[in-house]
Amino acid sequence: MTAAWIYVALGLALFLAVVLPPVLDRCRINAPIILVTLGLLLGLMPGFRDLDLDPVGHGEAVLHITEFTVLVSLMGVGLALDRPLSLRDRGSWRSWSPTWRLLGVAMPLCIAGVGLLAWGAFGVAAPAALLLGAALAPTDPVLASDVQVGGPNDALDEDDLADEGEEEVSIDETDEVRFALTSEAGLNDGLAFPFVHAAILLATVGGFSQWGVQWAAWDVVGKVVLGVAVGIAVGWAVAKLAFSVRSEQVRFATTGEPLVAIAALLAAYGVAEVVGGYGFLSVFTCAMTVRSFERTQSYHHDMHEVIERLERLLTLVVLLLLGMALTNGLLANLDWQGVALSLALLLVIRPLAGMVSFLGHRRQRGVHGFDKRERVVAAFYGVRGVGSLFYLAYAGTHADLPELRWLWSIIAFTVVVSVYLHGFTAPFAMAWQERGEQSQRRADARS
Repeated sequence: MTAAWIYVALGLALFLAVVLPPVLDRCRINAPIILVTLGLLLGLMPGFRDLDLDPVGHGEAVLHITEFTVLVSLMGVGLALDRPLSLRDRGSWRSWSPTWRLLGVAMPLCIAGVGLLAWGAFGVAAPAALLLGAALAPTDPVLASDVQVGGPNDALDEDDLADEGEEEVSIDETDEVRFALTSEAGLNDGLAFPFVHAAILLATVGGFSQWGVQWAAWDVVGKVVLGVAVGIAVGWAVAKLAFSVRSEQVRFATTGEPLVAIAALLAAYGVAEVVGGYGFLSVFTCAMTVRSFERTQSYHHDMHEVIERLERLLTLVVLLLLGMALTNGLLANLDWQGVALSLALLLVIRPLAGMVSFLGHRRQRGVHGFDKRERVVAAFYGVRGVGSLFYLAYAGTHADLPELRWLWSIIAFTVVVSVYLHGFTAPFAMAWQERGEQSQRRADARS
């Protein structure tokens, strides 16, 4: 009987994946809000109320469902970014300055802020405190669609798409906030995962002195380098087959087979994990590498559309099940300390860390930078989501953590609060910062 109700939930999610997007386009409300709310209501209904949705008891299943959801989202994010990143071009690296600031300053501050608050103020054990900070620090690539760039070539007309002689077209060059949050969501796993591993080592091996040097060399540096290298290699091979191979029967861009995007993400992730690198980082790098070939080719849009549809379905399933779990006991271990940690992260720690990361990063004519409104929006909208659930599930299957159920309650609560807080306010915030951007452009034109 339980399996039958699960099929009902999955069928409902698939139906909503088709129906919701065109309906919600007309109003200022996003699909995650609807799905979480529906899940909360379904969890109270007979039949659904008896489902076993305990993430601790089904840790492996939760791990793989959330893992694949994040992988699909990372592929979509990588394909959506039109701003190039060339390893040999210093100007290209400077154009990604907002991303490096969010990754190198804001994320470590968030990890430290949450971890120290949990450990120092509330007496949480060091492994659990560090894990909480690492799991909640990254901006989620799955649920941040309201503040991210659109798909590849979204702002181009048909003539632009048909013109394959033009080498570089960027649709996100003037939207620094969307670009910063999108690229941050794609890359921040390479920084979050080392701290998840550190929390696991604290819980299983002991103090930092016993594993710190190896962790710094391998988890912080080695696995990142391997993940990026594998992603570039797989992405280059896929791009060559898609755009450059002589045989038209094999050239994917000619045959128009968009499922290659799914094959690429599976290959990039699998190879990276086999050689010991970070698979999430590999998938995003693979997508970016593919995107760097033939930028105005409409095939990029075809691949992104397939990934977007799969991501939409997976996200709806995860959020529907999360909502149902919340009213089936997932919040049973939530206490006031957990609520305080969650709200402190969303309302204080992340916004302050984001603002600190943008100190001195000002908009100048012809140079990528943030004005005051853009700094506020980019600092506040670090959306928490499916990635946090994955990190906790990963740690829960690799270490015996006495606080695991408490951590699940806090992280689930934080994700849901983020869904509502960021989901309801994002359209207004983006409109506010875009008005400021338009005013700045008019001022620049007058001068």
